[in-house]
Amino acid sequence: MISIDRRAFLAASTGVAATLAMPHVARAQTPVIMKIGSAPINDPQHEWMRIYAKHVEALSSGGIKCELYPASQLGAIPRMIEGTQLGTVQAWIGPPEFLTGIDARFSVLGAPYVFKDTAHAQRTLQNPDFADAYAHLGSNKGLRAISMFATSPGLFAMRSKIDDLAGFKGRKIRVFASAWQTEPLKILGATAVPMSLAEVLPALQQGTLDGVMSSISQFTTLRFHDAAPFAIDLGHAEVNVVAVASKRWHEGLSPALQKAVDEAGRLASREIVGPTAAFVAEQDRIWAQNKGTVLKISAADQARLKAEFAPIAQRITQDKPAEKAMYDLLVKAAQAVA
Repeated sequence: MISIDRRAFLAASTGVAATLAMPHVARAQTPVIMKIGSAPINDPQHEWMRIYAKHVEALSSGGIKCELYPASQLGAIPRMIEGTQLGTVQAWIGPPEFLTGIDARFSVLGAPYVFKDTAHAQRTLQNPDFADAYAHLGSNKGLRAISMFATSPGLFAMRSKIDDLAGFKGRKIRVFASAWQTEPLKILGATAVPMSLAEVLPALQQGTLDGVMSSISQFTTLRFHDAAPFAIDLGHAEVNVVAVASKRWHEGLSPALQKAVDEAGRLASREIVGPTAAFVAEQDRIWAQNKGTVLKISAADQARLKAEFAPIAQRITQDKPAEKAMYDLLVKAAQAVA
């Protein structure tokens, strides 16, 4: 027979009763998971993800935990964007032109001759009046822009050298399916060919494409210098990046966490500037090291091109008052920080 110490039994019983009588104490909250996806890896988009995660986790006091998925680990870009709209992915970062089908105003950042250079573009995108208006684009389609930044000038990498604007005539050039990129090529006499980035290098190698418009970072990462080593800078546009969060997910957060998500985006937009500049400088070096060249057009050609591109905004935004209003707001913001 097992002997039970009466005093020990009474003490234990009293402890259990006291525990049962205590009011319920909530456990420490499980952090909200924020999955962020992008297509590239080890580039400014990926670095932005790291910076953003640091800020949002600190501002939320650990209430939000970020999981970073670069290199299309969450699927192709269209799938990541769809996931963000549905809320299965909490945020995506990439070129705004991929959001054109959701709201054409996203791609207004590619309007020609709005920005003087990358630094001017960065100042413009951080203008509160413009940034706040831009944040609401796509809200009726489940998105909320939380951050944006400029990366580098938009260049054309060509299979053969172009010495002046006449050299664009008859060339087939890959661009995004955005009117802000296709219309300038029409004026230059070239054919705009929207296609996925994965198809570009084989098309350049086979000669079905003559060139591609993108950033120096894409040229080096995808080794375009092997097939299209002649880059030309028209000075007409900057390559920009936008991060969008799931509106459904954002609205399900507490006000404090919503504020953390938004503020972290603003902080990351500013903090990414230095790392992006350093990254682009390194890509310039790599491009040159691999015998890639960059030609800038003359001041005379620059002035002529600016005049020829001037009607593009009117052509694109006519009968589109919402898009015109966003373009006008971008121009006003650019002038304010010139």
